Amino acid sequence: MQKRSVQAPSAAIMIRPHRFHPNPATQADNAFQTTPDTDGADILAKRAHQEVTQAANALRNLGVRIDLFEDQGDETPDSVFPNNWFSTHHGGHVAVYPMFPENRRGERRMDVIELLKHDFRVQDVIDYSGLEPDGLFLEGTGAMVLDHQDRVAYVIRSNRADPVLLERFCTHFNYEPMVFDAVDRNGTPIYHTNVLMCIATEFVLIGLEMIPDETRASEIKARLAEAGRIVIALSTQQIEKFAGNAIELQGEKGRILALSQTAMDSLTETQIGLIEQSAQLVPLAIPTIEMAGGSVRCMIAGNHLSERN
Repeated sequence: MQKRSVQAPSAAIMIRPHRFHPNPATQADNAFQTTPDTDGADILAKRAHQEVTQAANALRNLGVRIDLFEDQGDETPDSVFPNNWFSTHHGGHVAVYPMFPENRRGERRMDVIELLKHDFRVQDVIDYSGLEPDGLFLEGTGAMVLDHQDRVAYVIRSNRADPVLLERFCTHFNYEPMVFDAVDRNGTPIYHTNVLMCIATEFVLIGLEMIPDETRASEIKARLAEAGRIVIALSTQQIEKFAGNAIELQGEKGRILALSQTAMDSLTETQIGLIEQSAQLVPLAIPTIEMAGGSVRCMIAGNHLSERN
């Protein structure tokens, strides 16, 4: 039996949307978004609802605790991506984040926080959302990819990750910030760090070639490898297929890597072999949700809190 890892939570929060559609308010700086097909809004929403349902069931069948909340709101098209508005941390800590797009701020909901307090040991909730009127934003584990083992927060510079607030978070939660630039094939800054990289217990998936400063890319690679992790370099094409937007979870029989079927199909046999040395690959079919510019990692808010007996 694998030793449990602080990097891989055995529980997570997911939100099932009822009125999903790609968010016009995020299209300007999210190059991963695509234009919806012509099937109509109701059909699009129904497909997204089914995709989340099937993904949650697949993870539950592998022994991951999934707390699934329903979103009935009309003004929260990105509600399916809860990892941007809160995060949980070992020791009983929860953070709530300020969001850059105004129509995403309604995604924050107290019933999620209350469930965490009821079923898990929560010591404190640090709420940064009151900094939105000051123009300070830090969109959770979208803007930050957290190495819970080595206590490093990897962050791409963007309007979704204010440096002042990042420093404040790292001080509160005991992470070292490691900030860098990354761009897509058109030179557009990557909007969220978690589309570029995934940190697991024994390996890392990362689009190193999208970091224009080669010296900085080498520093990041070396830092990730310090703990003995295998660094698996992803191509720009694979990042565009959401291969970096994955999350390691603890299942009943060992660690798993949840990723989309789109991402899985982009991986090479060698990359798959390296991942399978440490975790079971679990591809989830979510093509409708990926139209909104996020994938499996964005859909899953990992729960690192200790469950009450």
